[in-house]
Amino acid sequence: MTKKSIILIAFIILKFVLQYILISPEYDLQRDEYLHLDQAHHLAWGYLSVPPVTSWFSYLIFLLGNSVFWVKFFPALFGALTLIVVWKTIETLKGNLYALILGATCVLFSCLLRLNTLYQPNSLDVLCWTLFYYVVIQYSSTQEKKWLYRGAVVFAFGFLNKYNIVFLLIGLLPALLLSNQRKILAEKKLYFALILGLLLILPNLVWQYNNQFPIVHHMKELAETQLVNVDRVDFLKEQFLFFIGSFLVILSGLYALLFYKPFANYKFFFATLLFTLIVFIYFKAKAYYAIGLYPVYIAFGAVFLSEVLNTGWKRYLQPVFILIPLLLFIPMYNLAFPNKSPEYIVQHPEKYKDLGMLRWEDGKEHALPQDFADMLGWKELARKTDSVYAILPHSEKTLVLCDNYGQAGAINYYSKKGIRAVSFNADYVNWFDLNVKYKNLIRIKDYEKESREIAETGPYFQTSRVTGEVSNQYAREYGTTIFLFTNAKIDINKRLEQEIKNEKEYSK
Repeated sequence: MTKKSIILIAFIILKFVLQYILISPEYDLQRDEYLHLDQAHHLAWGYLSVPPVTSWFSYLIFLLGNSVFWVKFFPALFGALTLIVVWKTIETLKGNLYALILGATCVLFSCLLRLNTLYQPNSLDVLCWTLFYYVVIQYSSTQEKKWLYRGAVVFAFGFLNKYNIVFLLIGLLPALLLSNQRKILAEKKLYFALILGLLLILPNLVWQYNNQFPIVHHMKELAETQLVNVDRVDFLKEQFLFFIGSFLVILSGLYALLFYKPFANYKFFFATLLFTLIVFIYFKAKAYYAIGLYPVYIAFGAVFLSEVLNTGWKRYLQPVFILIPLLLFIPMYNLAFPNKSPEYIVQHPEKYKDLGMLRWEDGKEHALPQDFADMLGWKELARKTDSVYAILPHSEKTLVLCDNYGQAGAINYYSKKGIRAVSFNADYVNWFDLNVKYKNLIRIKDYEKESREIAETGPYFQTSRVTGEVSNQYAREYGTTIFLFTNAKIDINKRLEQEIKNEKEYSK
């Protein structure tokens, strides 16, 4: 085994170790993770929330036992693979051992540590962006058509994971048109590769068509409820913070793309960054959508600096560029990860507020960062719902109906009673089991809606009462209330069918 291989393996091991120790045990999974895990039980070529790839990994996690260990393993794996791709990119660019270590350090001690703690499509999205850019570099170097086909496969897999990768092409295409690399657009092999990519994503496009393109409704809802609160200046600030420890390396890479002769074939990557960021800013995208842009520029910068710092007194600066991301990781460790108790964060909010971490998607300031608050109260909700479900004489005829997908997913994940909770929110609208003749209803309601529930729903049942609520004041679901309605006076199934129909009509 070579020295390079040993060092790479050490980085990979460190990556996995860090991912497992950066979350305090007092936090649960995050609300999106529960939805993605539930998709394992409803495999399809598309979903209202995401494309299908996440469900494939969720099914694998389910086969492996559905434990938190495996839930956290896959985003960590995608992060480790991103590091490996950057390593291979540096080798392709003929970087030396110092360049490899610098690039791996910059990727390891970055925002990817935070991103890779969550089981969401984002970790794989960053990997696909990085891998696609690696393929572009390989093709630019060799002109071998195999790289075009590999690029088509990578893009298709990335598309089936998260539609965000479309922005990669939107930024890359004009950059190619303005460079000498535009000659590729006249190559037949490019269009054969495009056909391959189209065939691979076709099942999802067919699913979208058959379901009246729910992605359009999803993006409209996202724009109205979340993106409207995105500040373009904050977007640019966060770009700087994501890779703050490697900012000088990325800056060096951008300089090298313009003036370093060995990178002449890759000059279009400079314009690619600009065009992609302009598109993201125009659409008021969330800041993290752009994270996949940067790892390849770390590779360019690491190779350039390994040459610049290779002679004379400049050699003494080599350890400085490696130490910077390490030193800046310390404050990041203290703020960016849910490794501090909620009580500690509430008592020490200043730095969190200064970084804008207490500002949620609703545009308001809260006690905890939104992602942290989204990792509290779920076990409590599932446990209390289980307790209610267990006392019912005909529990199998009980519908557990939630206000949002986080509630339904968490109950299904933690339930010891085999509950399959549903909601009219997100993908759950397609997952109702209408073969069961429901008699009872356990209704999970958001705090602000709970006061009207008994008055509105109670008359349709013989008995109704409040049985519990989420008592963790730091949870985003704080105050979420559990209602029990038994012995229905109406045909619940018939009402469900109408509500599901109304929801789907609205989604169109």
